[in-house]
Amino acid sequence: MYKSFYSLAKEPFSKDIRPSDAFLSSDYQGALNALSYLQKSKGIGLLIGDPGAGKTFTLRAFKESLNPSLYHVIYFPLSTGGVMDFYRGLAYGLGEEPKYRKVDLFRQIQQGIERMDKERKVTPVFILDEMHLAKDAFLQDIALLFNFQMDSTNPFILILAGLPHLKTRLTMNHHRPLSQRLIMKYEIQPLPKEEIVSYINHHLKIAGAKMPIFTESALEAIALRSQGWPRVINKITINSLLFGFQLKKEQIDEEVVRLAIEDIGI
Repeated sequence: MYKSFYSLAKEPFSKDIRPSDAFLSSDYQGALNALSYLQKSKGIGLLIGDPGAGKTFTLRAFKESLNPSLYHVIYFPLSTGGVMDFYRGLAYGLGEEPKYRKVDLFRQIQQGIERMDKERKVTPVFILDEMHLAKDAFLQDIALLFNFQMDSTNPFILILAGLPHLKTRLTMNHHRPLSQRLIMKYEIQPLPKEEIVSYINHHLKIAGAKMPIFTESALEAIALRSQGWPRVINKITINSLLFGFQLKKEQIDEEVVRLAIEDIGI
């Protein structure tokens, strides 16, 4: 379809893009630097951002940067099950056969973390996604579960990821024990206007573009409507390519982008 029409070797803005091919925006680099600090320090960190900000991709890039002989990554999105499913998932991830009672699971998870750290010399890395969905009791459990030797050591890396209101919830008094233990907090922001055009051109170049496909006014329209959120930029740009192909536009102008935006309904 539009790939051959615009002489592209592959689809741009693909979800399976390699981290090495990612656009190095100032905020993306900032998030990676924050995660790198957490990697060196160990302990608990918070990564938040609005939907479509790039949290999942950033977490994937961080995961792929870790040496698998030194780090063992356990990723668990909260939406995949209940609280007990979560605890059992952590135990499974540590190579344990989960116990049935919650108190036994807690002890099992902590012992599994300590064995992995001391005996195998491997640091367990827990990435808990969609934590804005967590109930208060569950967040309070996290503070207890990841407390080792009266909070004197951190033989693990724990990343709590979710939407921005998770940060607000953690400021409440009953979550103070967990909030006080956060050694890293980072909120992913939208791309600034001056980076949006570079972001689009970067991804088109990765896809094989040899010539400019979008006019300056078209890029300006995408920047204005997307407000800098990568997922929205991707949707508008791909839909604009589809409309441009259908209309046989060798270069996509502002009118094509307007049609693409109306079709998406944003």
